[in-house]
Amino acid sequence: MSLTRTWTPPGPYDLHGNLGVLRRGPYDPTYRAEGGAGGAVWRGTRTPEGPAALCVRLRPGGAHGQVRAEAWGPGAAWLLERLPGLLGAEDDPDAFVPHHDLTREAHRRHPGLRLIRTGRVLESLIPSVLEQKFTAEEAYRAWRLLVRRFGERAPGPHPNLWVMPHPRDWLRIPSWEWHRAGVDEKRSAAVLRALQRASRMEEAAHMGLAEAQARLQAIPGIGPWTAAEVLQRSNGEPDAVTVGDLHLPRLVGYALTGVRGVDDDGMLALLAPYEGQRHRASRLVLLGGPRMPRRQPRFPVGNIAPL
Repeated sequence: MSLTRTWTPPGPYDLHGNLGVLRRGPYDPTYRAEGGAGGAVWRGTRTPEGPAALCVRLRPGGAHGQVRAEAWGPGAAWLLERLPGLLGAEDDPDAFVPHHDLTREAHRRHPGLRLIRTGRVLESLIPSVLEQKFTAEEAYRAWRLLVRRFGERAPGPHPNLWVMPHPRDWLRIPSWEWHRAGVDEKRSAAVLRALQRASRMEEAAHMGLAEAQARLQAIPGIGPWTAAEVLQRSNGEPDAVTVGDLHLPRLVGYALTGVRGVDDDGMLALLAPYEGQRHRASRLVLLGGPRMPRRQPRFPVGNIAPL
């Protein structure tokens, strides 16, 4: 049995673009997207009430369409109660004031961009830790293997949708299974330390930015990069700019100035006029900016599992 709810966006709305930040690679078992702008987005998640599956579609209706949501499982009611926040209803795109021609044009061309808020910390924190100093392909593979092996199939009709493990089940994963998934001891230890304080971590979803960052970074192995990546998703935080990233400062710097080699300090200086909206500004820069020609080789894809 399913529950349903509809939500009418107050303006243009990009369903796939907004929810796509939750997808951890093209084969994420907890996220499935059907093709086309009218295609459904499926999401498997673990709520405080239990596992749940959510299916959302943007359908014609009104000036900007209408999102119809259907949910299954013990957590269905919890999910639907918070559906508007997940879809970005609590975000305020009008608070953004462009200070560069590039961001002004990107803001104009992407009126459907809204920062979503899941209200769940661990489901963003664990894959973010896996992505620390690691290629995306390796991190996505680790997430996929661990969720499929230790998680559970999501409620509802989707044949290939999964929910990540419960915190107690994450804690029971033996060390060799982390190794088999290609996750080194440093990152698995950081995940386990966070899981041992699961309720404290989830409280960060209801905190302001500075307090939430401090709560997450109190866990050894969770630094500013990971905290920002989490709070962008769990809290819909418009100012949680990602620092410590290998690529973002160079991409933002090149897009706004045409100069290569911009570091974190340089990026923060460029984003200073957007204080309070620096994450949104960086999103818009990436959406609208010129791509920097690649000179540096990618990190080699490694695999510690056979070692």
